Amino acid sequence: MTQNANSRRTSLHLMLWTTILMAATRNVNGFMSAPMPSVQKVRHRHQILTQPITQQHDRSAMPLKAAISPSSLATSALHGDVNFVLTTLLIVSASGIAMEQKTTFGKALSAPLVTMLISLVLANVGIIPFKSPVYGFINKYLVPLAVPLFLFDSDIRRVIRDAGSLLLAFIVGAVSTIIGTIATFSLIPLTSLGEDGWKVACALNSRHIGGAINFVAVADTLNIDGSVVSAAIAADNVVVALYFALLFYLAKAGETGAKTSSSSKEETLNLPSLGDDIVVENGEKPNQITTSSIAYSIASASCLVTIGELLTRAICPSLSSMVITSIVTVLAATIHPKWFRKLRSSGSAIGILFLQMFFAASGASGSLLLVLRRAPSLVAFSMMQIAIHFVFLIGIGRGIFRLDPNELYLASNANVGGPTTAAAMAQAKEWNRLTLPALLVGVFGYATATALSLSLGPLLTRIVA
Repeated sequence: MTQNANSRRTSLHLMLWTTILMAATRNVNGFMSAPMPSVQKVRHRHQILTQPITQQHDRSAMPLKAAISPSSLATSALHGDVNFVLTTLLIVSASGIAMEQKTTFGKALSAPLVTMLISLVLANVGIIPFKSPVYGFINKYLVPLAVPLFLFDSDIRRVIRDAGSLLLAFIVGAVSTIIGTIATFSLIPLTSLGEDGWKVACALNSRHIGGAINFVAVADTLNIDGSVVSAAIAADNVVVALYFALLFYLAKAGETGAKTSSSSKEETLNLPSLGDDIVVENGEKPNQITTSSIAYSIASASCLVTIGELLTRAICPSLSSMVITSIVTVLAATIHPKWFRKLRSSGSAIGILFLQMFFAASGASGSLLLVLRRAPSLVAFSMMQIAIHFVFLIGIGRGIFRLDPNELYLASNANVGGPTTAAAMAQAKEWNRLTLPALLVGVFGYATATALSLSLGPLLTRIVA
């Protein structure tokens, strides 16, 4: 009987302690809003006995429960979990791509903006942190890899050979963008952004010559604040969407008289940032994304980044390695075009994912209130910048070089939007011979925009001084 009683007593003790531990665990994880009544009474008695007499009746002395809530403990635990943060960013990045491809809303906003908005909201409601080692990893390793991945098709000899007169129109557009940036910054110096004002001007200049990858490279090089990056992308996307509508309205459908190289065969290019395939006139076979092409793409990009970093340390340590990496990639793609051309589809696909990760991290590190405050001035800046770009493009292109208007509209699309939007416009307007040149000049913008925009920095700082 004694043994049975002892065993029962031991079992009761074990059950009691198990219940207490389970309640405490559930409480820390936020699944219970308050401790068990008996535990609460014991804690209250303990506080009364251990508090000084002068504080036993002081209601301002808050218990530990009020200082550290269970929900805050659970949130802090998740914020410190690298796997949780990385998984969330990957889901957000994939959601942005899916929404752009499958919804009208996503197509209107674009995948980068949708991704940034989702991560911005998630961070501001407390689901993901404003700061995390994951964000640093993306900026330090994934963004540099994305730069060469987007430049695998930047064969300069091919651009000069096949782009024809569209290359001249694109160069005129790039010069017009630089003029627009300098003139706009003189009128709207973005003083509300503080030290980030001239940096954002450089980043937007790079985007309106090359594309999003150049904006990312400049923003990362100049260490622009995450809230400012989010606001700049959101504001610029609104203006760019309206500008594209204007270009489509002005452009006339039907084959244009552009001077480009011709061929009787067709090539299908699967561009990951677009929902459909783009067909261009060329004699090459379409590239397929395979396991080996993915492996070769990442390995090649890693080698180029390493070479770029080593050369940067040796030549100019104060310069961003992404500038030298871009130059090295363009040289490699020009010297060995066959190798890199086979990797362009897989390289673009991986590069877009890395780019989406950057936008997700930038959105997560931004304040929603600051984004809303800074967006109006950035909308005004982007609108004036693109307006001046268009005026000078038409004035120089038509008045001096007598270029075809449709070529100028397409070149401007390649400047402001990049190769994929320009190729999509060429197909939509049935400019079949301009589809390949549009892609080529857009890639040429990728190759040159970062260095050109960073070189504007000293001039813009003099203007604001």
